[in-house]
Amino acid sequence: MKIAIPVWEGKVSPVFDTASRLLVLQVEDKKESSRFETYLNGQDLTQRCVRIQNSGVDILICGAISRHFCRMIMAAGINVIAWISGSLEDVLDAYLNGTLFHSRFLMPGCNKRANKMGNGRQFHKNHKPKKSMEETSSQR
Repeated sequence: MKIAIPVWEGKVSPVFDTASRLLVLQVEDKKESSRFETYLNGQDLTQRCVRIQNSGVDILICGAISRHFCRMIMAAGINVIAWISGSLEDVLDAYLNGTLFHSRFLMPGCNKRANKMGNGRQFHKNHKPKKSMEETSSQR
């Protein structure tokens, strides 16, 4: 399995859409077997998506990401775990140990907010999503 994490100053880059460096890690049996870095400078979102897909990435762990770019990445068959912050090594260790969804890794302001984007938002297990406007008006 390959995991990609955008990097800025040894931390998860706060905004993936504008990140210039991407660390790609090969993981086998919950242990890192290799890593390499690729650069995304000067590329539009489509080119970035193609480069990531061509790197064989299965999972992207990132900070903030626009809905448009997230949908592009997911359409390329890559799972996205968004709204994550912290030092690169701490985040990687937490992912490998199954503790990435601890609140200390959520971006500020994302407490109990969706941190994994999918066909709808998947929330923290303790979060109860608000009703949509449509659901609210149909109950009146």
